[in-house]
Amino acid sequence: MADACLLPPSVEQLIQKICIEQKQPPLGLQARLELASLGEEAALDILHAIAVTGVKKSFDGFVIYLAKQKAADGSPIKRFCLSQTSTQQPSCSSTSTRMMMHQQCESIIQSSMSLATSSSSETASRLGIRISPQLQALGELEFRKAFLILSYIGGYKLEEVLFADEIRRMEHLPMAKFEAEIWKAVGSRCGYIREHERVKVLILLYLVWDCGWTHIYHCHVSSDGTYRFKGPYLTMMSNFLQRTLGDDNVLMVKFAEEDADKSCSTSSSIDYFAKYGRLAREGILVGLRRYRFFVFKDGGKEEKKKNPTTSPVKCFFVRTQSDASRDHPNHILDGKTIRQARSTFMNVDKLPSLSNYMARFSLILSKTVNFEVDLSAVKIEKINDIPCRDNDGNVVKGNDGKYLIHTDGTGFISEDLALKCPKKVHKGKCINGNEMERLLDCNGLIGKSSEIKFSESNFGEPPLLIQFRLFHNGGAVKGTLLVNKKLCPGTIQVRPSMIKVEADSMQNACTKSSFEIVGTSNRPKRAYLSRNLIALLSYGGVPQEFFMDLLNNALEDAKGALSKKHAALQVAIINGEMDDYMVARMLFSGIPLEESYIQYHQLILMREEKKCLKGGRIPIPESYYLMGTTDPTGTLEGDEVCVILENGQVSGKVMVYRNPGLHFGDIHILKATYVEGLNDFVGNAKYAIFFPCKGPRSLADEMAGGDYDGDLYFVSRNPELVDKFNQSEPWCPPFSNNNVPNKKPGDFSDEELEDELFRLFLMTRFQPSYTVGVAADSWLAMMDRLLILGDDRHDEKINMKKNMSELIDKYYDALDAPKKGGKKIELPDQLKAELFPHHLERKEEISYKSTSILGLIYDKVKLYMEEDTPKNEVWKLHCFNDEVSESCLMKWKELYDQYRRDMTDALKSNTETKNEAANEVIKRYKEILYEATEFEESKRREEDIFEEALAIYNISYDYAKARGDAKYCGFAWKVAGQALCKLYSLKQSNGEKAMKIYTTQSTLKELFNK
Repeated sequence: MADACLLPPSVEQLIQKICIEQKQPPLGLQARLELASLGEEAALDILHAIAVTGVKKSFDGFVIYLAKQKAADGSPIKRFCLSQTSTQQPSCSSTSTRMMMHQQCESIIQSSMSLATSSSSETASRLGIRISPQLQALGELEFRKAFLILSYIGGYKLEEVLFADEIRRMEHLPMAKFEAEIWKAVGSRCGYIREHERVKVLILLYLVWDCGWTHIYHCHVSSDGTYRFKGPYLTMMSNFLQRTLGDDNVLMVKFAEEDADKSCSTSSSIDYFAKYGRLAREGILVGLRRYRFFVFKDGGKEEKKKNPTTSPVKCFFVRTQSDASRDHPNHILDGKTIRQARSTFMNVDKLPSLSNYMARFSLILSKTVNFEVDLSAVKIEKINDIPCRDNDGNVVKGNDGKYLIHTDGTGFISEDLALKCPKKVHKGKCINGNEMERLLDCNGLIGKSSEIKFSESNFGEPPLLIQFRLFHNGGAVKGTLLVNKKLCPGTIQVRPSMIKVEADSMQNACTKSSFEIVGTSNRPKRAYLSRNLIALLSYGGVPQEFFMDLLNNALEDAKGALSKKHAALQVAIINGEMDDYMVARMLFSGIPLEESYIQYHQLILMREEKKCLKGGRIPIPESYYLMGTTDPTGTLEGDEVCVILENGQVSGKVMVYRNPGLHFGDIHILKATYVEGLNDFVGNAKYAIFFPCKGPRSLADEMAGGDYDGDLYFVSRNPELVDKFNQSEPWCPPFSNNNVPNKKPGDFSDEELEDELFRLFLMTRFQPSYTVGVAADSWLAMMDRLLILGDDRHDEKINMKKNMSELIDKYYDALDAPKKGGKKIELPDQLKAELFPHHLERKEEISYKSTSILGLIYDKVKLYMEEDTPKNEVWKLHCFNDEVSESCLMKWKELYDQYRRDMTDALKSNTETKNEAANEVIKRYKEILYEATEFEESKRREEDIFEEALAIYNISYDYAKARGDAKYCGFAWKVAGQALCKLYSLKQSNGEKAMKIYTTQSTLKELFNK
């Protein structure tokens, strides 16, 4: 088929000339095949005729018509060319002659169009489009195959590149084979997309296509309103929207970046709607499916971190109509308006204002794990929020006129339901307990090290707190649920503060219900300071020496990771998720710290650690990030908290802070108190901080307006830090008037509602607010200046603190704006910093040399980073010199070559999925070696596995040595590491009994004696 598309250079040049001069699209495949079948001379004859006459409607149709005439007897083309030649002489031209010529041309063109149309057997559809044979064949395919074709043809029409029979011929191919065939047929041959745009990773991971991962379908809209498709991409994450409608019925739509100035005027939103409004009204056609605008969400700073080059605002269209024969006619949204489609998820039309319509509805986009529980058998009860009261017992109102509450965002769940919940969930993803962690837990090998805590796991205990989304009978609830052993089985209790959309009073079969888990209260990881926190602590009286001591310890640990086994093990375990604890396994096996791959890995960690330290991310002992909730017993006083860690409740003074607090009073010193009756509620469940339900204001609200719907709180028991900090008065929100007239969603017609929501999306996407970022940078610049001002600058300090107070109010307003309908908060020019400390790394002309603690930290780490780093040479362990069969070496040499290609392609894949793709590559080669997922699960003979592991080791190390780069050693340990660790431990045991983690007592003694 590739050869049939090739035409002689003279023909190609003439085709290109016609396309340029007459502004025609490239000639389609069917027309090119007709020309190729006639030969060069006849093809040129046809094209010269078209060049003279001009294309009126269809270049393809004209070529097909004339080619079929030529194929019949050759005379029509000749006669036609002669008639055109005679009319080219000006002296012989007349109005009647020209009229006759144009009538003849029009007749020929109409005939050609009629022939092309009839030959295609096009039929009308309810989508309002003409269905060509190619589109009809596309509709017979599994959707991801159909989408892949549309993705690979780029901006061209399907009818221009493929025949219907070609599409049907590939229908039953496995997905990986199908991708290869489509790439060969249209991608590589005709250059419709570039090589790097190919969904490469999916070709190589044959198991991935059907692994059950979520398929993400992308549509990229250009600034001129045209669009093309990309993907599908695969991810392990999913949300309620995708699980309800199916991956293929959800289309992620990305709008191209604009070159215009970021500070667009309000009128420009009208221009955007004029440009893109058609997409909202007519939808997007994907083959024989129509997708319409449905929901959007601003991912904010977190989403921007993942991909700084694209907008964090994600927009989703959903399929509402289809003429594809493969699609079931009774699709969940089929025949529904978009308004009715949204009511399938929740009663957003019942919200009191349009301002928070999309903020509430976008809850369906939260990355979650579905909690498979029969909600019809669950008793969902409403309980009251606990109000804040003054010393006289009166309920307190805030500056906005609303009653203040202590229980904002937190309720209860019965123990039986909590036990069914996944034990570890983080950001919508289940975290499986790592074998290394479990083994260390069970053997008690680490003891009570403040940095490496692996004590006995509570596998029979439920998570103490569950961050969730509950969709039920058209209602939407979000927040946290505290396990409550006192509740009747099968019970969930929610408060009014948790209810974002009210449910129907009666069971509604038309709405979809689901319990979705965002996260659980997990074992806290190592805690770190931040620039903001260091600045606030320094202002509160914590001396510079405290931070410099922490920094020196961190730098020593970073250096020790290359030279001291205990320090290396500590670093390897803390960062164990990066390599599945492989370096920790290697050290436990007794492999020397000087080993090439260990040194390479530790060097990478050391460099990254120094980069983080330069920005103020300094590890601090005896500190934790814990999910917050309220005291269910009601016994804690206003200045008390209860903290549950590894070994239960703790006592003593603690420091509590919530990111991204900027106010001087956002840090609190509180008393950690033992609560006698708490065990009756939570049993032995762990890891949380409980706040009191007493006092005139919630402690969480005093910390940057926090609540208990999943917020994490920095909690420190570090005595030096707690004792030296002087607490300031907490932040108090300024007076605000929320009585602004706002039309209710129900006041809009269907068309008006869609226009308003799409305008809101366009404004959020193309006119984002930069207030949060600008305010945060300006605050840090002012705070830095405040820290270095001497006591003799008293008046300047007072004025600066006044400006900072106004700045903080604007900052917190801007943070809350998305929750309140996206109201734009502007930052006055007088509150914007003009000069920045050098540690923020701005342009030299707007920077000054800072002598604050942040400047000192930056300078010291930068000096360390400039030191020469040790050279990492590649060498082999002597005990792995055993002879390996030639056939085994050849097998793994070929596989290693393929692995490098696979991994290169995986790391070039979509930013959001490349880590998952890389892990899948490793998984595939481990399965080849073990014929199982892991070494311990393998049924192969150990001797056979050891031989292949040695082959892998020698091949990868030889390759690394030849290239002088130890990173290539990684293949051996990522794929065969478990087997190599056991083999090394057995060879070095000298009669000692090898333990389950493939170590020996002598190795343990070396590791844990500094």
